[in-house]
Order: sequence, then C-alpha cells, then structure tokens
Amino acid sequence: MVTTSGAGTGRGDLFDPACPTRQLLDRVGSKWTVMIVKLLAEDGGRELRFAELDRLMPGVSHKMLSQTLRSLGADGLVARRVEDAVPPRVFYALTPLGRSLSGPLEVLREWAEEHIAEIDRARTAASRSS
Repeated sequence: MVTTSGAGTGRGDLFDPACPTRQLLDRVGSKWTVMIVKLLAEDGGRELRFAELDRLMPGVSHKMLSQTLRSLGADGLVARRVEDAVPPRVFYALTPLGRSLSGPLEVLREWAEEHIAEIDRARTAASRSS
C-alpha cells in the first residue's frame, strides 16, 4: 500500500498540489533552473553576468531567465550583486544553499546522460506500437 500523506512524518505530501516540498521540486526541477545551477557551479562557482548566462543558455528568453533567477534568489539559492556602472552590471552566484543543490542535480544529469539511449529506444518502440 502506498501512503500519500506526510502526516506524522515531518514530510509533505507530494500528491497534494499545495505541498511545499512538491512546489519546491517543481521549481528546482525545471530545465532552466538545472542549467543555471550547473553554469553557476562551474569554474569554482564564479559569478556570471546576466548576459553571460543568456549567451550560455540557448533557447531561454530574457523574461524566463529573469523570472528563474528571481525565483532562485527568493528561494535563497542564488545571490545577486549589482555593480554601480552605466548601465549597471548585475552578477549572479550560487549561495551555499544553491551549491548544496548542485550535487544532486549533477547526479540527475549523469543519470539522464547514462540512460538517454535506452529511453530513446523505448520511446521509438512506443511510438511504433501506437
């Protein structure tokens, strides 16, 4: 029997859309979050400017990049630093909490890379049989 309630365990209920854990997993599991955390974790965790992140993430719109960075900042995963210049230079870096997320996301990326061929074969077979 599968229990869907987190009552008495100190954990949330992933099957409840209002569960804070579910909501956090939705945020940290997005493709843009995964990419941003990877980029900010590289090279010893150096700061990156918005334009650098934008250039390194093909397909992301300025609006989505901005929204994702704002969300990561609100969650305490990314720090934002504004350098007084004209125009202002804005830098982003992982916080210690954000760095602690980098490892689990790296494991997930490695799993995806290890199994992508198998998953592609399964999808191809499924599309042929439907």
